Amino acid sequence: MGCCRQWEPIVMMVAVNLGLAAANALLKKILDGGLNHLVIVAYRQIIATIFLAPVAYFWERKSRPKLTVPILCQLFFSALTGVTLAQCFFLLGFEYTTAAFSCAFINIVPVSTFLLALPLRLEKLNMKSLGGRSKVLGAIVCIGGALTLTLYKGKPFYLGATNHMTNHVNTMNSSKKADDWAIGSIVLIAFTVVWSSWFLIQARIGKKYPCKYSSTAIMALFGAIQSAVLSLIVERNPAGWAMKGKLEIITIIYSGVVGSGLCYVGMAWCVEQRGPVFTSAFTPLIQIFVAIVGFFILHERIYPGSVVGSIIVIIGLYILLWGKSKEIDECQEMKQAQLAPQDGHFDAVSPSHVIPVAMDSSKP
Repeated sequence: MGCCRQWEPIVMMVAVNLGLAAANALLKKILDGGLNHLVIVAYRQIIATIFLAPVAYFWERKSRPKLTVPILCQLFFSALTGVTLAQCFFLLGFEYTTAAFSCAFINIVPVSTFLLALPLRLEKLNMKSLGGRSKVLGAIVCIGGALTLTLYKGKPFYLGATNHMTNHVNTMNSSKKADDWAIGSIVLIAFTVVWSSWFLIQARIGKKYPCKYSSTAIMALFGAIQSAVLSLIVERNPAGWAMKGKLEIITIIYSGVVGSGLCYVGMAWCVEQRGPVFTSAFTPLIQIFVAIVGFFILHERIYPGSVVGSIIVIIGLYILLWGKSKEIDECQEMKQAQLAPQDGHFDAVSPSHVIPVAMDSSKP
């Protein structure tokens, strides 16, 4: 039974990232169709609020703690970082680059989460231990991969052979594409910072307000209001809010219910169970799935810089994840040694004292 519990967060994060990957692939399609990214975020959060509000009310009405002003403020900033700004930056990066390139930046989120968590004491670092040194090495490798993604592009790969006219058009548009690529890279770096901040804010919210459906529903409501205000400022033409086809409607509903609803609930649960760094460490699954869909279905170009940089980032990410796992084992051994029977009084140690051994060391 204990072994199954250890696998639950892993299975949850695999399902969450596959759900997000499907949403991202669909969103890229409707963005290319001309729908404004701010409008997409607003619709997505409205759908998520409508879906989650009744679920949260009936599922957690008996266990829901009092909703205080400080918790509401934290949920407001959680929506601002993890919903409004993160999704706006990410979708804007989608517009300027490709789906595979944009999702590659998601892999940098665990490293930026780790670096931001250190000064806030949400993540511990012991340079004297093998686990601590591995986490630092993984962070350095990931940063090198991020620089490769940003600075090196290379000649793109296509699905099938390209003719002379296609090459001519690509040459004529190369200057504009280079400018778009640079803007997209900057926007996506901003996305990694705000998305990492959300994991840290969520870690604190989970301690004070552990109702995942309720907190996610409130966050979606705040996100809907924030993104709607921004959308009305930027997109004042009512025609810009119109959805023109079935694909746009299906994508908005799916991304709202699954992408901003169920996936955020799953991530909030995993942050509570295993900490923010563990939760964000499964993000490479998004890029793998989106790259496959983008290349074979959306016929997007894949650049050598994206492939090489992504491989470096993923290697560094899992060095960091291995270091975190090693640190957890070291912490368990230390606590077991402290709980070892002294003077023959084994019965003095109650089972409740052994439970924290399985907890994530990243939790404060």
